[in-house]
Amino acid sequence: MSRLNFTLEATSPGTKARATRFETRHGTVETPVFMPVGTQATVKAQTVESLKASGSRVLLANTYHLLLRPGPAVFEKFGGIHRFMRWDGPVLTDSGGFQIFSLPGSRAMREEGAQFQSYVDGTTHLLSPESSLAMQRTIGSDIMMALDQCIPSTAPHAEAEAAMLLTHRWAERSLRARGDSPQALFGIVQGACHADLRRRSAAFLRDLPFDGLAIGGLAVGETHEERYRFTDLVTDELPANRPRYLMGVGTPIDLLEAVHRGVDMFDCIIPSQLARRGTAFTSRGKLQLRRSVYKFSEEPLDPDCTCEACRHYSRAYLHHLTKADETLGWHLLSTHNLTFYHRLMREMRASIVRGDFAAFYAARRPELQLSDEDNPDRPPAPARIRRSPRRGDYEVHTSPEGFASIRQLSSGEIMHSVNRPEDEAERLYIRQSALATRLVDATSEAPLVIWDVGLGAATNAMAALACHERAGAHARRLRLISFEIDLDPLALAVRHASHFPHLRHAAPAALLATGRWTHPSDRLEWELVTGDFRAQLERVDHRPDLIFYDPFSPKVDGALWTPDCFAALAQACGGGLTDLYTYSNATSVRAALLHAGFWVAAGVGTGPKADTTVAFTGFDAAQRHPSPPALLDHPWLARWRRSTAQAPAGLSDTGRSSFIARIEGHPQFASPVAGRA
Repeated sequence: MSRLNFTLEATSPGTKARATRFETRHGTVETPVFMPVGTQATVKAQTVESLKASGSRVLLANTYHLLLRPGPAVFEKFGGIHRFMRWDGPVLTDSGGFQIFSLPGSRAMREEGAQFQSYVDGTTHLLSPESSLAMQRTIGSDIMMALDQCIPSTAPHAEAEAAMLLTHRWAERSLRARGDSPQALFGIVQGACHADLRRRSAAFLRDLPFDGLAIGGLAVGETHEERYRFTDLVTDELPANRPRYLMGVGTPIDLLEAVHRGVDMFDCIIPSQLARRGTAFTSRGKLQLRRSVYKFSEEPLDPDCTCEACRHYSRAYLHHLTKADETLGWHLLSTHNLTFYHRLMREMRASIVRGDFAAFYAARRPELQLSDEDNPDRPPAPARIRRSPRRGDYEVHTSPEGFASIRQLSSGEIMHSVNRPEDEAERLYIRQSALATRLVDATSEAPLVIWDVGLGAATNAMAALACHERAGAHARRLRLISFEIDLDPLALAVRHASHFPHLRHAAPAALLATGRWTHPSDRLEWELVTGDFRAQLERVDHRPDLIFYDPFSPKVDGALWTPDCFAALAQACGGGLTDLYTYSNATSVRAALLHAGFWVAAGVGTGPKADTTVAFTGFDAAQRHPSPPALLDHPWLARWRRSTAQAPAGLSDTGRSSFIARIEGHPQFASPVAGRA
């Protein structure tokens, strides 16, 4: 029986984001929630009054530090942390596992617990699951954490597995040690950056009577993409009826990404840590107040903020305080940053409750990655150079050949860097799929269904629409379903349609406005599905006949090019005959498709690429093609064997062997099938 009276209040279509509520002994917690870090019973540079004014509702304290100083006797005298620090809201205590991990030179891990030397007086202590829980009971926190062994996220599989299993044994001991305490207790999922271990850990802990579950061992060495991927993976395995806590994360963009992936609770020292360095998060990007550009600035820090710093002080004064290393500057900027964080969490919660978090995510994602838009830390462009039209993270890019495309600012990737967009869409997707031929069959009662994955500036979708219009009024019915998480590229291109001839049509603007457009003939329907592609797969009723697979490259949008993603896509095809067309000819992409069960062929070349990729849900689908391409054969298999991209990075030895065996045993390479469709 949960001690938190947890309620899942709302979810939002197109995303895994959740709005939840739970009860603690010191008040109700509404999520998503950010918990300021009060390691030693204080949030640095803050008073209880300033914390409440900033919007703080839950604080985090740390067992390791409070055990060493002031020690359990002080908390026993005061009856717990709440009276000791005059905080009347909920408190969560970390178990101390991460702090012990951060001091590798002075600790030893064994089955009984973690032995370490005190940084205060050099004495030796043993922190066990039982002693950690005893200290947390004495502290009187509302939520306790089970002791875990934290290791680098990049640790090898064997080391990560051993730490995970020790964490599991300690979790069971922690539950027994809790006894009849009314305090809630969370378990911690470990497993480093190994998908199989993360799933095992989540499966083990969700069957135990924890009141909530945390994701530990991230933000300790992995890339941002890995952090997002493993967060997404773990939340898929966690029960919906308990809080989910991502430990030690992060920046505002990290919080947005994690809420999008189904996380409820967060903590991090970043708001106060960066404040001490003179950094402030604002609605106009991240500002570094030590820069001399602010020396004479009379503007408020952020005109959209109502915190103490923004209401009463200029950027010039805050610049002075940070340059002089005055503690008042640290206090004011910490207060501001916490206010920014809490406002972001409230806005996310409100959008989830409204059901439009997918749109909120798409709009705020580029904004939260900005750095001082008013005073960019780069030389301004000469006045005579006209800035390309922009929206969010995208700009209109003009090629040396004179055609326009869309460039993503954060990655520098151009949607069509070599070929005219309309020409590439026609060659790779329309002609190669023989769409015109397929539309001739007007006798079929069922519509032809195209999944357009990666709408972008709608080049492929508009090429399909144009093909249908050329086929005339008696063409087969067509249902076009476009998937996109970020509509800024299309909105930008529609706004500047003079640069994009394919958009000089009523359909794109209507799609942006309503999410749907129907051709006057009623024989073509175009639908927009927004949000995370994986999350939407099971929610789309119409199975595809053709898939135009055109997201950003694996370098930029790696989650959409994984074996897991292609496996989910193959499953979504529902056993039907489906063709997939994509611009990529990467060995890793083709191997991922084969691993997912697709039959894979080399497609037509484009620009500098000798070929692209076509995939089929089976041999029968390949045979159905009006002009079937040649399937990858044994020479390709031999090249793959020599490749450094045989299997995805990060797999365990067992996982890698299994992946390779699946490719080697694919029926596509069995005679007499090999090489023909």
